[in-house]
Amino acid sequence: MPTTRNTSPTIILVHGAWADGSSWHEVATLLMRMDYRVVAAQLPLSSFRDDVEALRQWIRRQSDPVVLVGHSYGGAVITAAAAGEPNVKSLVYVAAIVPDTGETVGQVFTRMPPHAMAPTLQPDSNGYIWMSEEGFRAAVAPNVSSEDATWMTATQKPISVKCLSEPVEHAGWRELPSWFLIAEEDRMVSPDTQRFTASRMRSVVVSRAVDHHPLASDPRAVSDLIDQAARA
Repeated sequence: MPTTRNTSPTIILVHGAWADGSSWHEVATLLMRMDYRVVAAQLPLSSFRDDVEALRQWIRRQSDPVVLVGHSYGGAVITAAAAGEPNVKSLVYVAAIVPDTGETVGQVFTRMPPHAMAPTLQPDSNGYIWMSEEGFRAAVAPNVSSEDATWMTATQKPISVKCLSEPVEHAGWRELPSWFLIAEEDRMVSPDTQRFTASRMRSVVVSRAVDHHPLASDPRAVSDLIDQAARA
């Protein structure tokens, strides 16, 4: 029988755009096998402020120290939500968008020209952006199976343009240690942008030849980095 680590932090996993907490299924399973308590937070994706407040509610429900893990847009949400939260121990970024104080997600996301395979993103009449199945297959998760890409399309949550345009009030990474998995084959968030943000945060960096969705294409690399941060 494995021995539960009584001093282990709780791992809160934060999804990105066009996803929900279930996107972390494979990573969460690996972490649970390491005896971590895992929470997959659910974001409304209705505005950046809404998402930050929703995550803070998850943080404040925990009695143990917390490691926040953000994928893609979730990286911006953990950055803002961690600021001033005393039980947050560290931050882990996975192919993430990471603004500084006063910056928006949109500013960081468009820092470099889009990849040739990246889809054109346009909001609908209600101000929400959806991802096409072709976009999932070509840019978001080209290294997963066709069945997985179809499932991602079917279960996606659209993201509001308000999530991209509201600035971060305080960047939590200025107060906390951080780890960053750079996805070198990312077609959504430029690897150069990932390197830039990881460098200015002075993160512990791991680079992998993975797509934008290593949660499914290389969950072991993601869980190992989270374990490293939790043990630090």
